Amino acid sequence: MAPAPPPAASFSPAEVQQRLAAGACWVRCGARLYDLTGFLRQHPGGEQLLWARAGEDVSADLDGPPHRHSANARLWLEQYYVGELQGDPQGPMEKGAAASANTQKIDPAMEAKLKVVDWDKDLVDWQKPLLWQVGHLGEKYDEWVHQPVTRPIRLFYSDFIEALTKTVWYSVPIIWMPLMLYLSWSYYRTFAQGNVRLFASFTTEYSVAMPKSVFPGFFVLGMLLWTLTEYLLHRFLFHMTPPSNSYYLITLHFILHGQHHKAPFDESRLVFPPVPASLVIAFFYTGLQIILPEAVGGTVFAGGLLGYVLYDMTHYYLHFGSPHKGSYLYSMKAHHVRHHFAHQKSGFGISTKFWDYLFHTHMPEEPHLKIQ
Repeated sequence: MAPAPPPAASFSPAEVQQRLAAGACWVRCGARLYDLTGFLRQHPGGEQLLWARAGEDVSADLDGPPHRHSANARLWLEQYYVGELQGDPQGPMEKGAAASANTQKIDPAMEAKLKVVDWDKDLVDWQKPLLWQVGHLGEKYDEWVHQPVTRPIRLFYSDFIEALTKTVWYSVPIIWMPLMLYLSWSYYRTFAQGNVRLFASFTTEYSVAMPKSVFPGFFVLGMLLWTLTEYLLHRFLFHMTPPSNSYYLITLHFILHGQHHKAPFDESRLVFPPVPASLVIAFFYTGLQIILPEAVGGTVFAGGLLGYVLYDMTHYYLHFGSPHKGSYLYSMKAHHVRHHFAHQKSGFGISTKFWDYLFHTHMPEEPHLKIQ
């Protein structure tokens, strides 16, 4: 017979107030207490919304407005559970206690599920590399991978190979911006010499001379093509649904993108690591050089490379930045977090929502538009 779980810790209102005074951000749902201090930077609504509710009952906020939090968001909250509040949950612990009177009741099935969350009893062994385990999940994989957690992920047994799958965010501009600038200057000089002709590989009679004034146009075209490439990769490769009976396709999906959805706030896995990125970048460069004249293909590539750098930096910021409410990045942060927690089969754009609207994969609008 399995041993009974240890009793939950309990805190008096005075103890909670001491932690709040020390700078912690504790909230509660009924009598259940949560320490959200480590979640402040990640919250899609910004840190200020959580600080404004420190010490309060957030049950009503989970139901909205501005929006009703998803089941995954509620499961995510349980990872910050610290214990129970002693005494009357409607007591004078916090200034907003009266607001909980209007709280909508949580679905009983969901409430029961939340109270038995135990990340140590998962479908995988978190003490071992996950890459070789996920393929055995079969039909359970899709649901499991879209239930995000805060714990770090290890993919490989080898420390060296594992290190190649991680990187810091600033490695992206440090490595790729100098290459982008070098290629831009080099191909601009080629255009300036007046020797670039379009369609010359097909016909000399009807080839078109390319003046240096077209360089900015091809560069911007590369940036625009990157946003489309980003969308297509995210939608059709990263969010493919691997067959439940295919160990290798499930494993491939997990290493490409599934591990990011499982641990969306793992700082070391939010941007593309340099070694695998160099292989993909070399592939695109070679392809453009084959299809287009060298200077044209190189210029389009340089623009696309800048688009990639901006994409990776935007992606990192959407996870850890705190944009001003009402700004474009504020909207994109909320949009991307909804993709992670509620609408994994839509909202594929990171740099822009344009392609989502064009191809009808945009997320449904929230019923509540007013931000508290």
